Amino acid sequence: MELRLQKYISDCGIMSRRAAEKEIEAGHVTVNGEKASIGQKINPQEDTVKIKGRPIKNVSKKTYVLLYKPRGYVTTMKDELDRKCIPELLTEIKERVYPCGRLDMESEGLVILTNDGEVADKLMHPRFHLDKVYHVKVKTEITADQLEKLNGEMVIDDYTIKPVKVAITSRKEGTTSLRFILNEGRNRQIRNMCEQVGLEILRLKRISVGELNIGTLKPGQWKFLNHSETEYLRSL
Repeated sequence: MELRLQKYISDCGIMSRRAAEKEIEAGHVTVNGEKASIGQKINPQEDTVKIKGRPIKNVSKKTYVLLYKPRGYVTTMKDELDRKCIPELLTEIKERVYPCGRLDMESEGLVILTNDGEVADKLMHPRFHLDKVYHVKVKTEITADQLEKLNGEMVIDDYTIKPVKVAITSRKEGTTSLRFILNEGRNRQIRNMCEQVGLEILRLKRISVGELNIGTLKPGQWKFLNHSETEYLRSL
């Protein structure tokens, strides 16, 4: 049976379909020694697929992990600047998994990792509109005007972001704690939003993605998703 190349790479648990397309566009993927193209179909039983010269093969076991990423770690499997990466926290996991989306280095909280390409694509694609909840502590007390602007239309990097729900959860000792609910999550979106209204972020933590919650995990801890959580992801 023939499959589109990017789907086959995703099924192999190497990366998401969208990431595979980027690798193909960059010329890093070959089929039987020839440079591949997006949309190309292959026969997994007969064709040899390589990424950056290394052959890939399908994996039979799908793995789903929920990690509490601490501050100071980058959400990648390897970093060319030699910064701390999340695989250092997952040394007990035998299967190769990769993160479904990112948190910037100074942010913390929930990160889902898997080798299930279909699930990864669903988690990262905007059309699935999964709510992502963040707890954000900012310096000084937020004004009514600042809160109104955060809940209104905002433009970041020449792009009008989808509406974000922002609410005050507490005020204490000259700081304000906020809850942000996003279903888009562009690069450093919350930090850019706060910068636009003159707020300095002291702490940014992702609490949940869809129905998956960080629960009682502490920074650096992780868990395998249970059956109901796995079925939820597969049903998206």
